[in-house]
Amino acid sequence: MTRTGGRRSGAVAVPATGAAGPAGLSPAAEAGAVVDAVLADLPRHRGVVVDSPPGAGKSTLVVRAAGHLAAGGEPLMIIAQTNEQVDDLIVRLAAAHPALRLGRLSAGDYTAPARVTGRAAIGTRLADLGDPDVVIATADKWAWVGDRVWPWAIVDEAYQMRSDKLLRIAGLFERALFVGDPGQLDPFSVVDGDRWAGLSWDPLQSAVAVLLRHNPDLPVHRLPVSWRLPASAAPLVSEAFYPFTGFRAGTGPEERRMGFATGGMRTAYDRALEEAAASGWALYELPDRHTVRTDAEAVRAVAVLATRLLQRSPVTVSERGEHPVTAERVAVGAAHRDQVAAIRAAGLPAGVTVDTANRLQGREYDVTIVLHPLSGRRDATAFHLESGRLCVLTSRHRHACVVVARAGIPELLDAHPSADAVRLGVPVKFPDGWEANQAVLARLAEHRVPAAPPH
Repeated sequence: MTRTGGRRSGAVAVPATGAAGPAGLSPAAEAGAVVDAVLADLPRHRGVVVDSPPGAGKSTLVVRAAGHLAAGGEPLMIIAQTNEQVDDLIVRLAAAHPALRLGRLSAGDYTAPARVTGRAAIGTRLADLGDPDVVIATADKWAWVGDRVWPWAIVDEAYQMRSDKLLRIAGLFERALFVGDPGQLDPFSVVDGDRWAGLSWDPLQSAVAVLLRHNPDLPVHRLPVSWRLPASAAPLVSEAFYPFTGFRAGTGPEERRMGFATGGMRTAYDRALEEAAASGWALYELPDRHTVRTDAEAVRAVAVLATRLLQRSPVTVSERGEHPVTAERVAVGAAHRDQVAAIRAAGLPAGVTVDTANRLQGREYDVTIVLHPLSGRRDATAFHLESGRLCVLTSRHRHACVVVARAGIPELLDAHPSADAVRLGVPVKFPDGWEANQAVLARLAEHRVPAAPPH
């Protein structure tokens, strides 16, 4: 996997709470002011970049900007990275702007899900779509469209787009809005990128990183509020993964609560769940041991925690009201596909999402249970130290996150200090995975629940 640049220093971190922010602005007012500034900048520049922390309303901004640009009477193209993202945008655009005519470019074997049917014209070529106001497709599909130039484009998840994909379609539009999360997983490639390291047009860098290296005068805005992360989580995620462009939670410490309708049995599993409900975090710590990747004891702990959580009928109270936590609102995350397969085979309740960090990216749940990428390992590889991976895993929840890990990770990190090769011309990426892991583990140590000793 190739690591890419994209974080920039110089911005002042804001308080990660639901309290008033700079100049006494409420979270909603502060976020609204940034969105207004983004829309005002669009006609003034060839490109505008918007950085968005987890749950900051990135998709809402894309939908609003699309309506704003389409209202000017000029056609618009939207570039997403996956078919799922394209479908989500169609649903949201149709709901927010029912008067817009939407088109969806797809591959020949694409089958529209029920939520998309009737909301957009669907075809494999532009000629199949009629004359829609907005055309949406993946970057890979847009690469095959070369007979038209749009005045405007919106690139969604721009930090997860490789720069070579942007280069293939850059001739299709005159001006663009780039929206994405710089703290999430970097673009992935199975190709060794050493031959391009240091080049300003490195094809394995993110689209935004290369864009800004060649266009340093483009305005960069930052969405300052996370509406997903609770006040218990925003400070940790902000400090660990966004040290120079901090953000705050859109809700205060007392605005979200989680409890259980069914009492516990004083097991270590119950204590971990109760700690997470009370504080937002819990570290279910297994004994220090080197294990195979599909650690049977850790897999069992993850499965039991998910099962026990739902057995205790959790209920959340938030700005959205009071709601039970159903299986569909619970996710389990891991670093590897074989770990995911082992957890699924362990017998989780039906409806619980189990997936890798790559596939959980962009999703939101009430409660998440995470198998730490470094749990039980003998070494700390670049893959497992990828800060974006841990950022995704620890930033999907609205109420609570339980991390399952074996003891000894801080010692493992101390034994494997960050020592990536330094290459000329490669922007330094902050924070590195070593630093981010240490920051997260230091906070989780305050919410440590030791696993019960084996009988």
